[in-house]
Amino acid sequence: MEIGLLIGAIAGGAAAGAGLVYVISSNRNKGAAAQVVSEAKSKAEVIIKESELKAKENFMRQKEKHESELQDKNRKIQESENRVKQKEQSFNQKLENMNRKEKELDTVKENLNVQLEIVAKKKDDLDKYHQQQVKQLEKMAGLTAEEAKSQLIETLTAEARTEASAQIKEVVDEAKLTATKESRRIIIQTIQRTAAEQAIENSVSVFNIDSDEVKGRIIGREGRNIRALEAATGIEIIVDDTPEAIILSGFDPIRREIARLSLHKLVSDGRIHPARIEEIVAKTKKQLEEEIIEIGERTCIDLNVHGLHPELIRMVGRMRYRSSYGQNLLQHSKEVANLCATMAAEMGLNVKLAKRAGLLHDIGKVPDDDAETPHAILGMKLAEKYKEHPEVCNAIGAHHDEIEMTALISPIVQACDAISGSRPGARREDVENYIKRLKDLENLALGYEGVEKAFAIQAGRELRVIVESERVSDDKAEMLSFDISQKIMKEMIYPGQIKVTVIRERRSVAYAK
Repeated sequence: MEIGLLIGAIAGGAAAGAGLVYVISSNRNKGAAAQVVSEAKSKAEVIIKESELKAKENFMRQKEKHESELQDKNRKIQESENRVKQKEQSFNQKLENMNRKEKELDTVKENLNVQLEIVAKKKDDLDKYHQQQVKQLEKMAGLTAEEAKSQLIETLTAEARTEASAQIKEVVDEAKLTATKESRRIIIQTIQRTAAEQAIENSVSVFNIDSDEVKGRIIGREGRNIRALEAATGIEIIVDDTPEAIILSGFDPIRREIARLSLHKLVSDGRIHPARIEEIVAKTKKQLEEEIIEIGERTCIDLNVHGLHPELIRMVGRMRYRSSYGQNLLQHSKEVANLCATMAAEMGLNVKLAKRAGLLHDIGKVPDDDAETPHAILGMKLAEKYKEHPEVCNAIGAHHDEIEMTALISPIVQACDAISGSRPGARREDVENYIKRLKDLENLALGYEGVEKAFAIQAGRELRVIVESERVSDDKAEMLSFDISQKIMKEMIYPGQIKVTVIRERRSVAYAK
């Protein structure tokens, strides 16, 4: 179409050229007209050729564009066909797998039905055989099944009564043993109130010096310096042949700390005489008192316990210099407070009150006066004096069962106190006894026939016994757990209770080769 238009334009141009030739021929001579006509024809041919070339180039561009679009469409169609073929193949494969699994399931179902029929038949045969055996037993014993059951119940009742009587006796014996243990505990508590449960480790501090020349300066002329120091601190100062060391002996850990700090200041200062000693000891007492209050405040901040009376804060700080069976009293109280908070949170109780009661439960061990009152009662009175919550007061007073528990947090404090004190490694000389108790538990169980292995777990709170399935039946395993628990109660001394678990496992192993 475009080529036709170009040709028309060229023809129009030719006609115009012809008209022009005619005009010129009318005005000029024939030679000039012929030359003009010749030039016009040449120009017309050039124009026609250029137009044809442009038309051909445009046509080729359009053709290439059309072919490129056509190739893209063909490629996309081919890709779509390939995806459809792949999906069709995947679908066919899944369909084949489904058909195969369905056939396998039908086969398994048929086998299961056959096995169920066999089991039902065997059960019927077993019931018939059981009935025959019961009839033969009734015939041989001359008793019916109901009569035999009655006699068995009577026998078991008599045995139960006998065992109950034995257990009553064991309870009485245990009560006597508990009374002995309780008397020992009271004695230990009384000694502990004076911070002297072990004189070797709890009543001696060692002050290290740079050289033995300092010993003479501490003793002073005719011993006046050491006498002044002992009088001011209330601590016995032992200067012997121990190299580069002076021993401070006393039952009060706070006084020993005052003496140690005073000695350090005197030796560092170099001026050692009675007047200076009295001045340094007075300053050290004041400094230690401030440190005690700071320790109490820091402990309350760490535990998020607020609103304590200043005197209670001071007592909490004094716990830092007290110990219970070798366990630092402040660390023990902080541990009990955290345990109480955790346990109270698990039970949905007031966490803040529980933590407060755990921190203050041994506050009665700190005062040196009123030594006749048990520390739990003394702590309760102090808490009441300083306006603590009634539940906190009850928990403090009842954590050793001196008074009746009326608050829900009271048994929590008692349990957490026992956990902190009885855990392995918490108190001196408990680790060896703990390990020995675990070994005794395991050896006791291994002494029974059919026991393969025995493990004391849960810090000795549970004994797991693994028996041989060929030698011990299920009924015998149940009796074995009872027998072991009875023997533990008779022969061992332990805190709380011990759970005895007997495990009987039967395994059938075969190898396909």
